[in-house]
Amino acid sequence: MADQQIPQNNQLNIEITEEVAEGSYANLAIITHSHAEFVIDFVNVMPGTPKSKVKSRIIFTPMHAKRFMRALQENVDRYEAANGKIQDLEQIEIPMNFGGPTAQA
Repeated sequence: MADQQIPQNNQLNIEITEEVAEGSYANLAIITHSHAEFVIDFVNVMPGTPKSKVKSRIIFTPMHAKRFMRALQENVDRYEAANGKIQDLEQIEIPMNFGGPTAQA
């Protein structure tokens, strides 16, 4: 049986277009899942507007969703170590109308 050689250079060349590099702001993420995938929709909700559009949708396999969760947690931990604890949303009063008109029943 012939020996299989693994390339010494395991670098991955990743390119990004200017449009993607600009990024999209999102202040809401909606996460859904099925048995085969996790879907994260990123939304920018503007104060006083009753309608918002999904800015980006990312679809993960369950394994990659778990890896993403771990990587995000590691980065939040590093951020807090350098900059102090991030205040949890549960500790901040956020008006549900986001500054727009108050809904009536």
